[in-house]
Amino acid sequence: MGALDEPDIAEELVIEVEGKQWWWDVRYPELGFRTANEIHIPVGEPVAIKLLAEDVIHSFWVPQLHGKLDMIPGHVNEFWLEASEPGIYLGECAEFCGDQHAKMQFLVIAEEEEAFRAWVAQQQQPAAVPASELAQEGQEIFLGSTCINCHAIEGTGATGELGPDLTHLASRRTLAAGTVPNNRGNLGGWIVAPQSIKPGSLMPATEMTGPQLQALLAYLETLE
Repeated sequence: MGALDEPDIAEELVIEVEGKQWWWDVRYPELGFRTANEIHIPVGEPVAIKLLAEDVIHSFWVPQLHGKLDMIPGHVNEFWLEASEPGIYLGECAEFCGDQHAKMQFLVIAEEEEAFRAWVAQQQQPAAVPASELAQEGQEIFLGSTCINCHAIEGTGATGELGPDLTHLASRRTLAAGTVPNNRGNLGGWIVAPQSIKPGSLMPATEMTGPQLQALLAYLETLE
């Protein structure tokens, strides 16, 4: 029955989702970009999803769109996802995976074809070049810090892969895999005191002065 029900899926719409402690690495290999904790799909089209896990067993679950499917280290599970209506669908990990299992959420954002293609075109671009002096200072602070050991920003010297890709960070709706809304205050708190937001996460605290933090935030807010 599964073979008979398998829909025709365009190869360019294959999405790889890798569960990590405790966030979601989302890759569009045929379209050439990577994001985190958000999966954008076109409405009314089946999308192939490949599920992987880096560390322990996770489970991918979007209750309004699909049943649960495990993500197992060293193994790839595959299925397809389709939304019949535009909207934002909440997903979560459905397999206990450690301290912050309860704060390992993601969003599936189903959009009309035109909006989806516009989002893809945006994601395929490198990070915007900061225009203001404050944002330029913030970029220098970022590139001179330990942030680049874990994070990547396309178009810069930051190529880390341990943490989420930040190229279009400002366009995302949440921080820390759905833990808090993505706004300036939460972003500042996440940078300087991540353990107060998500205890046990691998994000280390970053020590900096108030003016340095404001410059860094100004830069990160340009990453749309």
